[in-house]
Amino acid sequence: MADFDLVIRGGTVADGAGALAEADVAVANGVIAAVGKGLAAGREEIDAKGLLVTPGFVDIHTHFDGQATWDRHMEPSSSHGATTVVMGNCGVGFAPCRPQDRDALIALMEGVEDIPGAALAEGLPWDWESFPDYLDALARRPRDIDVAAQVPHGPLRVYAMGQRGIDREPATEADIALMRRLLDEALDAGAVGLATSRTIAHRTSTGDLTPMYGALRDELAALTKVIGKRGVFQLVSDFRDEEDEFGILEDAARAGVAGASFSLLQADVAPQKWRSMLARTEAAAAAGLPLRAQVICRPVGVLMGLEASVHPFLYRPSFAPLRDQPLAARVAAMRDPALRARLLSEKDEGAHPLLIYFGGAHAKLFPMRAEPDYAPSADDSFAARAARAGRPAEELIYDWLIEDEGKALIYLPLYNYTANDLSVCGEMLRHPLTIHGLADGGAHVGTICDGSALTYLLTRWARDDRTIPLGEAVEMLTSRPASAIGLFDRGRIAPGLKADLNVIDLDALAIERPRIVHDLPAGGRRFLQGARGYRATVVSGVVTRRDDRATGALPGRLVRGRQASPMARAAE
Repeated sequence: MADFDLVIRGGTVADGAGALAEADVAVANGVIAAVGKGLAAGREEIDAKGLLVTPGFVDIHTHFDGQATWDRHMEPSSSHGATTVVMGNCGVGFAPCRPQDRDALIALMEGVEDIPGAALAEGLPWDWESFPDYLDALARRPRDIDVAAQVPHGPLRVYAMGQRGIDREPATEADIALMRRLLDEALDAGAVGLATSRTIAHRTSTGDLTPMYGALRDELAALTKVIGKRGVFQLVSDFRDEEDEFGILEDAARAGVAGASFSLLQADVAPQKWRSMLARTEAAAAAGLPLRAQVICRPVGVLMGLEASVHPFLYRPSFAPLRDQPLAARVAAMRDPALRARLLSEKDEGAHPLLIYFGGAHAKLFPMRAEPDYAPSADDSFAARAARAGRPAEELIYDWLIEDEGKALIYLPLYNYTANDLSVCGEMLRHPLTIHGLADGGAHVGTICDGSALTYLLTRWARDDRTIPLGEAVEMLTSRPASAIGLFDRGRIAPGLKADLNVIDLDALAIERPRIVHDLPAGGRRFLQGARGYRATVVSGVVTRRDDRATGALPGRLVRGRQASPMARAAE
């Protein structure tokens, strides 16, 4: 008779705390029962000789707020070793919500996170109004991985203020009192924190600023005082006024939140600003404030293509009749020399801001190949290729777009790639006050697919460059983000902790090219991106993925609030 439910035998165990050792890992009743050599038999066994065994990855910055209500598989994140994801980031989500405000919240999510409004309108069941009701709805649906939710400031403000909140009017004392009560109820029900956005880049689908943009600092201070040690505070901001905007984070930290974090990226327009933000973070930490920056291990990469949300010819007048045509029809039309000549000669009309700023920046546009290169050489840009060929760059871009029957993609490293290298990412990652996040799983479904950054951290930084020791890289994906959000029951491999695990063939680990699928509600399209090399992913002791394919098991659950370490509970 087997002593354990599952034994992962003979692998190199990266324990999530930085250590590496060859060992067996035994699981019973959904938790890790033993770690060591020569453990007794399991009812199920996985031979991990020559493989890497890690805790399940914890991704603290995703936008599965809608997808988690209709889908059982939290892809693309669950395809890349994630076993727990946190949503509600950037202040957008779907609860609390009165019935008359549903369209406004859909427009907010569609605009900020590039999730089709038609898919949201059809897919969201709306079997909730309050945030506790929303959590209950999440809890009723099984899925492949665990999800945790922050309270998004946008819906909170709209619920309390109605149209005045949408119009960004200052909140009255009564408005703030209601928001505080709703936030308190949400935290009691299991929300893990509060998230907001103060960036001008975030807009609704109609181009309006978000309801929380410019909310007074006093409003946020009043809300963060409600959180206390029950949760965290997350902020995305342009930090145009660094002193004032960073003060919001410091206010939250002084108010006693368990942790405060902000998104940190390098932008071409201010290539050194990230350093001043980290300096402020260091000063805050020296003063005893629990403040961290969320970073990502590679450039934030926009994808352009005929199936994507944007491409360089989308707003040319002669392309307008093709926009609603099937892909094959678009490709066939674009192969016509006459149409090609017209499109190349025309100017954009009403172009998306992304194309206004970057459509002609050919030195920042790269062909994405079957094996994606997220740190391409400047020599591979369309500008450099055009110079070598003695042809206009737009001609090369046009010809590339109709390659592979129109499925070819162009890569624009939007952030973290000012000098065409990854040195900034490396510095951010290795800083003691940063947390790996910002992969945005579930969001930007037609422009970005950065959920694979979880895999990239292992392949590029730990295996290929060896810039980051393997044990530390695993720690960045597991115990550090888990601790930052207050989930002390996972993120490490030790007896008594939750049995969320990955078994990885590190030598074979690879990221596949993003692909468009039409599997959202209402036939909506999105980018998905697979990986090769995940031999098994385990959630609560159940194998959910085997050899990069879902097994059909759905042990994932809603995480309600902070989770204490079982060892700490045992010592009480």
